[in-house]
Amino acid sequence: MALVLTDDQTMIRESADGFFASEAPVGELRRLRDAADATGFDRALWHKMAEMGFAGVLVPEAHGGSGFGYVAAGLLQEAVGRNLSLSPLLSTAILGATALLRGGSPEQQAQYLPQIASGKRLFALAADEAVRHTPDHVATRAEASGNGFKLNGTKTFVLDGNVADTLIVAARTGDDGNDGITLFLVDAKAGGVAVERRSMVDSRNAATITLTDVQVDGADVLGSVGGGWAILDRVLDAGRACLAAEMLGVAGESFTRTVDYLKQREQFGAKIGSFQALQHRAAHLFCEVELARSATLRALTALDADEDRVPLFASLAKAKTGEVAQLATNEAVQMHGGIGMTDDFDIGFFMKRARAAQETFGDIAFHGDRLATLMGY
Repeated sequence: MALVLTDDQTMIRESADGFFASEAPVGELRRLRDAADATGFDRALWHKMAEMGFAGVLVPEAHGGSGFGYVAAGLLQEAVGRNLSLSPLLSTAILGATALLRGGSPEQQAQYLPQIASGKRLFALAADEAVRHTPDHVATRAEASGNGFKLNGTKTFVLDGNVADTLIVAARTGDDGNDGITLFLVDAKAGGVAVERRSMVDSRNAATITLTDVQVDGADVLGSVGGGWAILDRVLDAGRACLAAEMLGVAGESFTRTVDYLKQREQFGAKIGSFQALQHRAAHLFCEVELARSATLRALTALDADEDRVPLFASLAKAKTGEVAQLATNEAVQMHGGIGMTDDFDIGFFMKRARAAQETFGDIAFHGDRLATLMGY
């Protein structure tokens, strides 16, 4: 398989790069952080993204989207990473849309997908419950009640959970391991839903959500009762591959900014970029970024082709880009010297985002173990 972009995908990348660089640069992240903005992103920007077709990147044209697919979604996320742009693109346009496309009934898709594409409804995936990412650890219960279920439990690290209109909640309807997990569409303002915002180190939204006797009916089940794991697993892999693309953007921009700084900073009467030791480190980092790019594009193309090996490629991409983003931001801060640790320079924001993204939906250790299991070790 040739890991190159088509002409249409190249146009999408150029459009995304220009849009996020002008509309949501790093300075906008700093502004929202300093203002302690309660929303955590610019809603006007989100509506512009919808007008550009970004919010509906995975939504079929029949439901008002652009239907560009996962490679295009990854290109958007890479541009987001380069600019550290704040938006609900990952939580809504990727996780929410994937869940509906994989498990939504025709009625659910007709109701919600156009609202995602138009930017009118925000989604959040409420899956994790443990301190670290353990998606099959589901203690939240869904007990039969009337013509539906009552949900009880607590979800942690819910991306954009504080602004979501609809939650996709993983709950246990049976005790047969993963076969007992069901996904539900829950109104975030329903009785019994308590949302507590958590501001992360990278200034992005997350929330702890507590469900107390939350009533849902049969029409709120996403997929089939007890059949939620297969949907959830693919939704998470879509998120992992697109997060890998975002971390690729973080790593690439960190590398570019560092090389630019090496060309400007003088020490001992010479540009520090002329020092051979720093040149070797920069060359090594360039090669690592390109390796991560190949792994990420392979995962995204696997998602578009709905391949059986999506889990393997998604874990490989997430693990590799997590490693490279950590290396790139460490090297960036170090080669910037003492000023790299100050808030006056933007490079520290890239390090914070790399750390948070690496932990989201499984860190390097999680995906290394998952890869070993998938390969039969």
